[in-house]
Parts: sequence; structure tokens; C-alpha cells
Amino acid sequence: MLQIKRILQLKSNGKSNREIAQELHLARNTVNFYVKQFTDIGKGLCDLLQLNDQELSSLVYKESSVPQTDWRFTDLQKRIPDLGDELQKPHATRMILWEEYQRKVPDGYGYTQFCEHLNRFLETRKAVMLFDHEPAASMMFDFAGDKIPLVDENTGEITWCPVLVCVLPFSSFTYIEALPTANREQLLKALNNALDYFGGVPRSAKTDNMAQVVKKSNRYEPAFDELAMQWSLHYGTTLMASRVRKPRDKASAESHVNAVYNRIYAALRNEVFHYIERMNQALRLELEKFNARNFQRLDYNRRDRFLLHEKELLLPLPTEPFVPKNKVQAKVQRNYHVTLGEDWHHYSVPFQNIGKTVAIVYDTDHVEIYLNTIRIASYRRDYERNGHTTLAEHMPPDHNHFAQIKGYTAEYFKEKAVAIGSNTSGVVGRILEQKMFVEQTFNSCLGILRLGEKYGNDRLEAACKRAIAGYKVTYMVIKNILERNLDKAPSEQDLFPRIPHHENIRGAETYQ
Repeated sequence: MLQIKRILQLKSNGKSNREIAQELHLARNTVNFYVKQFTDIGKGLCDLLQLNDQELSSLVYKESSVPQTDWRFTDLQKRIPDLGDELQKPHATRMILWEEYQRKVPDGYGYTQFCEHLNRFLETRKAVMLFDHEPAASMMFDFAGDKIPLVDENTGEITWCPVLVCVLPFSSFTYIEALPTANREQLLKALNNALDYFGGVPRSAKTDNMAQVVKKSNRYEPAFDELAMQWSLHYGTTLMASRVRKPRDKASAESHVNAVYNRIYAALRNEVFHYIERMNQALRLELEKFNARNFQRLDYNRRDRFLLHEKELLLPLPTEPFVPKNKVQAKVQRNYHVTLGEDWHHYSVPFQNIGKTVAIVYDTDHVEIYLNTIRIASYRRDYERNGHTTLAEHMPPDHNHFAQIKGYTAEYFKEKAVAIGSNTSGVVGRILEQKMFVEQTFNSCLGILRLGEKYGNDRLEAACKRAIAGYKVTYMVIKNILERNLDKAPSEQDLFPRIPHHENIRGAETYQ
């Protein structure tokens, strides 16, 4: 438009078309074209100079502004959104779509023009949106696609460790950590460490539909894993999930994964790690350099932007880090105990719940037992395998002997057994080592001692001597021996006396 107005000015000053072309370094035919356009408009040159650019353009180019329509183009534009969707389906190609198009529109575009219009439409779908992230509004996290090898110092076996990348989009402040595995508990622990590194909690945390966090993906209402929801509730943040196969929804995390490759992975490419602690120390060292590195063509870095504009807006951290809680179902046994299968430890519940199914909710330190929504028992977690934890108030009222047994100890039974004899002491000791429920173990010991009251300590000692030579020792074995008077019968050792040791007998060492 500047050249057109210069032509108007020079023409109004009486210059010829040739002179105008020479002065503006334009082709003479170009000047002739515009001068003809001015003449056809029917207005004076001075009036045309008073018009603004838009008004002058509409007059000069009024013929070219009318588009030349082609029925093929109009027809294809109606079909092209469906063609774009079809191209996304497996095994669909442009050639197949064009052949189908030709069968429907025989006089339509050829293959080249068909692809040209289709590609122009597909380019419009690649438009990206610029996001202005609010400070402290979100944290995005994702696993890096490339893992870091951990080499066993003794065997040389390689374990590939996943690496979690967390970023605050506003400041681009980043945290990374290598994990022994990518399971849910390790992920939540690493997220705890990330928030601790940031020194606060953002208002939301966004993930890429990773299975450890998202139970069921959905564009509008994704379902999150229960442990992940507990984590978000503990820290007072909101879990969010990006749309499936839409990595641009969390572009900050995606771009920072590449930055981690270029600035951190590359710096450690020749390092060999034998311990994950050493690996994370090296990653943390490079991470500090990464966050302290100035942005390109800027005089500040990620840490500066974070400290100046974002850190103070983060929500405060809770007093304690999140500890994952697990939940399992268990049936109350007839001995009014439930078993936590992970430790194989047994916990008592009120006897009224025998036969009912309860929920055991536990973390690293505590165990809680719920019937529907009512908590019926709570314990400090005990990791003793095959151990037991029993409360007296959980016992039936008619189990008075259980209450009495509760006052007994293993040392009590050992002392009583030693007073009767060495064989009785040996039997009681073996029963105490069988790792049964305390009620059952002490019952057996108490029953054996009471057999001494019924049959006499001498007969009990003899019965224990006979029983202890067997594979298994129980109260019923001792009782059967006494009831059948087997304690009075001669033993095999008495029937077949042991051959005395002398120099003609060769021992086991001869056959080594």
C-alpha cells in the first residue's frame, strides 16, 4: 500500500508512468496496471490519497478479492474432516483414502491435489496453545523414558532404574530422583522427596495417566488409585491427569525430560553406579547445576525465578511426610484373630466378629481393623512372622482360662518343667519353640504340667523321655503314652542295649 500511495502522489504531481517506474524501481507494466485501476475507480487522485489503507485496498483489488470457486474444492472441504479421522485409524493410508474418494467422486481431484488439501487440513490440527502458568499452581511429574543402569558390584548384573522428573511449570524449577522400582510405594516416596525439595506444596499435581496413580483414565473424570488419593489428601493438593495420548497437556514435563537428558544424563554418561544412593547423589549434584544455569538469552535461572516469585506462594508442608496405607480383606477366624498376610502376623478382634469379613488398613507403623466403617481394633504394627498380638478384652467371657494363661510366661513353664525333670523340660522347650498362637502354646504346656498332677511327676518324666525321642512332641502324644501305660513299658534302648564303644567299632568318620 505504501508503493500504491507513492504512485498516486507522483501521478498527481504530473509524472509520467515511465518516470514513476524509474523512480520507484518498478516495472512499467506494474505502474500501468495501478494507474488503470485508479482511472477505473472514477475518483480523483487527491480523493484516493485521503483514503486509509483498507479502503484503498478494497477499491484497487476489488476484482481479485472475489475468490474463484471450484466445485471440487467445496466438495472436498466437506469430506476432509472425516478423511482426517479415517487417516488416524490403523493401516489407513492416503492412497486408500484417495481411491475411496475417487469411487465416490470420479471427476474429483487427482492424488497429488488430494494429498495437498488433506495435508493443509492436518496442519491446522497441529496448532499449539501458549499457556501462562500461574506460580505455585501446579507440579507436573513423569518418568523419563531412558533409565539409568545400576551394576551389581559382585556379579555385574545390570538393573535399570527408572527416573522420576518433577517440574513446576511457572519457574521450570526441577527435581529428579532415581528409584529402585517404579511401583506405587516408591513413586509416592519420591513425590514426598520432591515436595520436600521444593519446600512447599503446589495446588495441583498433574500426571500422564501412569498406572501407579490413575486407576481408570477418562478425559473428564479420571479415577485415581486410592493410595494416590490418600497422598493428595495428606498434602492438600489436587491430582490431575492429562488426556490420553495428549503429551502437550503436560508439555513442561515432556520438555524437561529432554533437558534432563542433555544436561544431566549426558554429564554422567561415563559414570558406573553400584549403589542407588550414590546414583542419586550424582543426580542431585548435576540437578543443582541445572537449576542454577541461566535461561538462554536471559540473566536469571530456574532457582532465581522460583525463589523470587513462586516459593512463597506454595502451600506449607505437613509436619510429617505421607506414609502409604494399604488395605486388604480378611475373615475373622474361630480363634477371633485375623492374619496380615504381608507379615503373616495375627491380630485379635472382638470375638463377636468371628466369621465376619473385615478390612485391615495398615502402613509401616500401624495396623487398623475395620468392620464396614467402624474401627474395631488398632495396633502398633508387629513384623514378627507367625507372631501374634492379642488383647484380653477381645476374648469371650467364658474363656476364663485364657485370661489365666495371659498371666503366664514362657519362663514360668520352663521353671515348672525343670523342677519335674530334664525330659519334661525338654518337651516343654520344644513346644514353646513351635511358634503357635500364645494361647495354644501355653495351653499345651499347662496341660502337660497338669498331667503330672494326675499321673505323678515320675510317670510324666518317663512319658516325656519316651516322647522326646520321636519326631513330633505334643500334649496329646504325652497324654496317650500315659493313658496306655506306655511309660511303664521298656523302651527299645532297654530291649536292645547299646553296644559299648571299643576300638573295633568304626565311626562315621571312617566313611568320609
